[in-house]
Amino acid sequence: MIEFKNVSKVYPNGTRGLTNIDLTIEEGEFVVIVGLSGAGKSTFLRSVNRLHEITEGEINVNNKSITKAKGKALYEIRRDIGMIFQNFNLVKRSSVMRNVLSGRVGYHSTLRMIFGLFPKHDKELALDALERVGLKDKAYVRADQLSGGQQQRVSIARALAQEAKVILADEPVASLDPLTTKQVMDDLAKINEELKITMIVNLHSVDLAKKYATRIIGLKEGKVVFDGSVSEATDKAFEQIYGKVDEENVRKRAAK
Repeated sequence: MIEFKNVSKVYPNGTRGLTNIDLTIEEGEFVVIVGLSGAGKSTFLRSVNRLHEITEGEINVNNKSITKAKGKALYEIRRDIGMIFQNFNLVKRSSVMRNVLSGRVGYHSTLRMIFGLFPKHDKELALDALERVGLKDKAYVRADQLSGGQQQRVSIARALAQEAKVILADEPVASLDPLTTKQVMDDLAKINEELKITMIVNLHSVDLAKKYATRIIGLKEGKVVFDGSVSEATDKAFEQIYGKVDEENVRKRAAK
């Protein structure tokens, strides 16, 4: 469970990233955050694991305040939160296996990780994660030899090997073609359904949000202007978020 309690974020230049966000995301939900570029989607997502520090309020992850946590306590909360980036964030010259095993870093000493001394259990977790995303046969291939879609699925496997309870995905399909987009989103949906891992995904596409989400949160200028189920996400609701209903215009405006 993730709780936002009156959360605001103001950047040093005075720009408001978030304003008075007050909501709860329950365990096992597949939440899609939608809105135009600059609406606060990335700020919202990255505040969950404190990649962005909030200015006011508090965020609790599984009943623990990540806002107030320091040292080991912060480290342990973050260990339960996997992150998937638009640009994959892989070490391209390393093997797929080594990239997935990097999700285990939070469980071992720094020295052990420098020398790559991963125990058998970790390697089994990594292979199981790769099998779940259909890439077990690529375990010992260099990451830069994979397609973009395959690299994104490696990053999903890394979060699984991390044994994350929450996965944050920041525009995970923005650079992928339609077929690969479907494969990646299908993987996320299957993981959510089968493993009950909470998903919070930033997307520009209204169509994808409606297809995969169990809940849609719409942001506009850092404020929540819609929060509801897919059935409640009507044209009128999306007009609050984007200003126009037409999907083509939404995509054009979102891409700017």
